[in-house]
Amino acid sequence: MIPETSRTGDTSHAVVMPDQQPDAGRVRRTLGELFPEAPPPAGRTASLRTLSVAIQVAAVGIATVVMLVRIPLRLPSWDTIYAEDYFVFLTQALQKHWNIFIGYNSNWQFLPRVIAQFVVYLPITQASRAFAVAGALVAACCALFIYHASAGHIRSSWLRVLLAVALVLLPAAPMEVIDSGVNSVWYVFPAMFWALLWRPRTRAGMAVALVLAFTAAASNSLCFLFLPLVAARLYVLRRPREHAVTIGWLAGCLAQVPFVVSAYQSGVSRLSSQPAPPGLSLAFYGHDVVLPAFGWHLVWWLRSLAGLNGATALVGVVLVAIFAVILVTQAGARPFVVTALVIGFIFPVVGITETAHLARATMFPAEQPGSRYTVLPIYLFVSAVIVAVDYALRRRRAAQPEPGPGPGPGPARGAGRVRPAMAVTALVAVLAFSWVVDFQYVGWRSNWGWTWAPIAAKWQHDCAVSTTGQITEKAGAILQTLPCDRIRS
Repeated sequence: MIPETSRTGDTSHAVVMPDQQPDAGRVRRTLGELFPEAPPPAGRTASLRTLSVAIQVAAVGIATVVMLVRIPLRLPSWDTIYAEDYFVFLTQALQKHWNIFIGYNSNWQFLPRVIAQFVVYLPITQASRAFAVAGALVAACCALFIYHASAGHIRSSWLRVLLAVALVLLPAAPMEVIDSGVNSVWYVFPAMFWALLWRPRTRAGMAVALVLAFTAAASNSLCFLFLPLVAARLYVLRRPREHAVTIGWLAGCLAQVPFVVSAYQSGVSRLSSQPAPPGLSLAFYGHDVVLPAFGWHLVWWLRSLAGLNGATALVGVVLVAIFAVILVTQAGARPFVVTALVIGFIFPVVGITETAHLARATMFPAEQPGSRYTVLPIYLFVSAVIVAVDYALRRRRAAQPEPGPGPGPGPARGAGRVRPAMAVTALVAVLAFSWVVDFQYVGWRSNWGWTWAPIAAKWQHDCAVSTTGQITEKAGAILQTLPCDRIRS
């Protein structure tokens, strides 16, 4: 504080003026709350560490199997090959082994191309299984990563388990993104969000964050939209050791530049096409992000009652009420909640603006155009609520008085216990409802996959009678020449 004295030099009646601290300091402190350090790990014996690793490996395996069976078993994901996995990534991996520097759809898609390159080492008959397992495994590993990376914001290990399970059982997944190589990056985006907030203590953690950030940015140019969060991290955290994830993100974005520029100059970029009007993009956010926030089947029940706009308004009011209560009552969670909501708004709106045909398409019970753009924002809704509940639990623990003589907890203490317990119960109930109801359903992933066995059998037969060592096959709607030496039994 700065005292202001009279002209006579008498300081007995000094007037204390408000602290003139620069706004930059306040901004940095507020942004700093986005990047808390996790509590140091408790000391564990070697046997406990081994047991922990075994549990985590088992959890990834279980999550992978769970995701594989989320596609209806009348046409399971491991018997079908989905979209570009078939007619782009597999065929080009067969034609050009380990030439992964090929652009597609206006950018570089690093992760799907690497998956395809490993797939061609297997017998061609196993390609559909390999893509499905790879996609499910990527999602399961992202869920495990989020469990660890969220420790700074979520101190309760059980709530972090809930957060990880929420990615595995995301209601929006069976529509399009689950069990495929081409859409595996949409699971990496939620992990990328948490990676940018994480402060790993070990070099192994830094290396994982760097690789994950590079993979996300090099697989989809929309990862550039994390720039505000990267800038906040650079502004708040000054030590170089804090920026492995920043380096990975920057390297991935720079790797994207030649592919984005080349597509634009060739006239095949989405950036050179007519963007969707703002009204359509905002309508997509309302109808495809806000409305399905509590589950896919609930969307159609509410629409039958109130129509599309009425159902959207109803869910929107509920979400506004939930986050208004959080912002008013949980001051510690505010920076995270605001950041999650803003990032979750920017990604689908920008993504759908540059793909105008999706903004104009109609949604049906088994067809949601652009559903991949809803994965990150819906998951960030869940993340924000779980973070807020964890802050409420921490406040309850901090407010508990020391135990002492007396008849028992008074009314205030009892109320302090009941409210967080009610919040946890409501959270688990809502999530469990959507997980059960939307565990399996028919969507694009089911309807637009090719049954792989007859395709592989035809390729093998044609190779057996080929005199040139090559075959020309229609992959999707495209005639492609494939080398027979890679089409193995």
